[in-house]
Amino acid sequence: MSQVSIPPALAAVAQGRDHITTAEFSHAMSCAVATVWKNHCLAGECYGVRPVKKGKRLLWPVLATAQALTGGV
Repeated sequence: MSQVSIPPALAAVAQGRDHITTAEFSHAMSCAVATVWKNHCLAGECYGVRPVKKGKRLLWPVLATAQALTGGV
């Protein structure tokens, strides 16, 4: 698997964590939280990123988010 570079703004939000919240994910992807929830409900993912469910919360992997933001480069 190729090395994914995390954009500086996303790294600042993640602060070393492996997963970010839905609100942080929607901000990183420049969309509304409702858009993220709708895409997840319809397809189980949002912009190709599948979240991890922790209780009632969705946690989004930082590396997959970075890959979606950079176009898989």
